[in-house]
Amino acid sequence: MKRDPRTNAPNFFSFARDYLHAYLPRIQGRSPKTIEAYRISLESFLTYLSEIEHLDRASVSFDHFERQHLKGWLSWMVEQQHYTPATIALRLSAVHAFLTYSAQEDITLVALSQAAKTLKAPGRPRTPIEYLTEPETRAVLTAFTGTTSKSRRNRMLLILLYDTAARVSEITGLALQDLCLAAPAHLTLTGKRNKTRTVPLTDKTIKHLRVYLEEFHPDLAKLPARRPVFYSWHHGRLTQLSVDTVSAVLKQAATTARSACPSIPPNVHCHMLRKTKAMDLYQQGIPLPIIMRLLGHENTSTTAAFYAFATLDMMRAALDAATPAILTPAAEQLTEDRLRALYDLR
Repeated sequence: MKRDPRTNAPNFFSFARDYLHAYLPRIQGRSPKTIEAYRISLESFLTYLSEIEHLDRASVSFDHFERQHLKGWLSWMVEQQHYTPATIALRLSAVHAFLTYSAQEDITLVALSQAAKTLKAPGRPRTPIEYLTEPETRAVLTAFTGTTSKSRRNRMLLILLYDTAARVSEITGLALQDLCLAAPAHLTLTGKRNKTRTVPLTDKTIKHLRVYLEEFHPDLAKLPARRPVFYSWHHGRLTQLSVDTVSAVLKQAATTARSACPSIPPNVHCHMLRKTKAMDLYQQGIPLPIIMRLLGHENTSTTAAFYAFATLDMMRAALDAATPAILTPAAEQLTEDRLRALYDLR
């Protein structure tokens, strides 16, 4: 029952159970990890009510989701739990989503949901995204010389990871049936919530792939369609590469490449290659909606949050190009701090 038989008020625990065990997995198709994150967020709020407001958990109702309680919860997460702004934002957004669902199920909860949405998580410091420069990218992608079969596999792996801007889990899950080398060449990636997207392949990557397939997937037409594109042999069995293995391959490439290109950051990770490809496209003037489709982001705001942080060099070059008539340099150069201050103006 979604209403308390004694008070006829909406029953919080009934709504929470249906939300976590029916709505999220069956209607929304959310992954177990995502559902667990929502559960932990609701659990965090219940912990606050129990430990700080000394409320018996069994007596929690929707009345306790009013603004004063939520504001106290936010302060508790900041001052006592010392959660990062990102964690707090995640916790609050999960509660917002739960209250939105509850309001859709019961009209008497609409006002409560709307009031909660006016609360905002503490702002996060805006930092530039991490990505590799062109020389750094080239050094990493050519770190494996191809003298052994494993080296040739790893080189192809990194080339495809960069060229498609794929998530590492999308590359490890790539099967032969997902490849199409006939014009227009492309591959199909399966991303979050099992959503698929088509990503075009460049001519250079197609050439690399043809050579790779001849060696690692001979007699391609006779092989199972679900055979993984990238694999290793484990106890005599062909096994799909793990995410950890791909991460280790990239770290090894970065370590090797650093001798020729010392500016490569110490902590190179797979998502950095994804961001690097997106930034490369952005710097070349590719529209954000196209980058959004390549990345598999559901809305442009997600992509813009990553890549609208234009580098200062890009801004300066754009300004220079826009003012060709100014031949005499300014008496005082704008400092990086002043450029940042200008950029942050609303």
